Amino acid sequence: MTQTLTRIVALVLAGACAQATAQAYPAKPIRLVVGFAPGGAADYVARTIGETLGRKLGQTILIENRAGAGSSIAADYVAKAAPDGYTVLIASPSSISVNPALNPKIGYSLRDLAPITKVSSSPLVVAVHPGAGVGSIRELIAAAKKAPGRLNYATSGNGSAPHLAAVLFTQLAGIDMVHVPFKGGGPAVQSVLAGDTQVTFATPPSVLPLVQAGRLRALAVTSRLRTPLVPDLPGMEEAGLAGYEMSFWYGFFVPAGTRPEIIKKLFDVTLSALQQPEVRQALAREGTEAASSRSPEEFAAFLAEDAKFWVRLVKESGAKLD
Repeated sequence: MTQTLTRIVALVLAGACAQATAQAYPAKPIRLVVGFAPGGAADYVARTIGETLGRKLGQTILIENRAGAGSSIAADYVAKAAPDGYTVLIASPSSISVNPALNPKIGYSLRDLAPITKVSSSPLVVAVHPGAGVGSIRELIAAAKKAPGRLNYATSGNGSAPHLAAVLFTQLAGIDMVHVPFKGGGPAVQSVLAGDTQVTFATPPSVLPLVQAGRLRALAVTSRLRTPLVPDLPGMEEAGLAGYEMSFWYGFFVPAGTRPEIIKKLFDVTLSALQQPEVRQALAREGTEAASSRSPEEFAAFLAEDAKFWVRLVKESGAKLD
């Protein structure tokens, strides 16, 4: 009887401690880790949501850029961090699905990360240097066919969504362009601005301000049809490459083993942040849609299906790590 009572008391105390831990969280600033250099879409989305998220949590959200290896460095870092809710990853399909498919020896997998929620969704933008002599997707394809291997395209890294979007584009168009990878969308776009590369498949926040300033020329979005996110640009079908479609998302993750109540709290406050008009408007201005999951479990189910698309694309495209 005494042993039974002791066990009951221990269980009650453990439950009380867990509840107290959840209520106390967060007790210090939270690091939101970005797998790309500052200036790209992941960085923009993280900072846009992070400011509101910090206010709702009552703690500072520290944006930490850990660029490299197509965002694998950041994902590996978070996967190995303490599962206490103080290290959060913003990730796209590149680090979650593509990089493990490209490199079976990579040091982490999705099993090492706990999904919280999707936070955004958008197409990519195909943009060129104004001096490239290309004014449309049809002209880009014609120029590449006329001089195979002459045009260079910049992306945010090997295995990134922009990289695979370009690989699929060259495959369907039957053209040859040279890939020049960078450690983020910002540096990739800067290379096009400088004329070192001629084309970029980039996230809307990386290029739209420069397009609006006349420093880059946008040709199309990578969705099949026009999107209200970027209404002035044609979709790929209208632009001349029927059968092509590519969009991408960003989501929040924490290390596997993070307490369920902490995951739920992060989900709840992120959902609330994404519902704020100022957040939705800030994302929309850069061609990105706020897009949340209904629950961490729904996001996990989405990831399982989404991975099939990206892994199939990696295999069909023949994309390799340089």
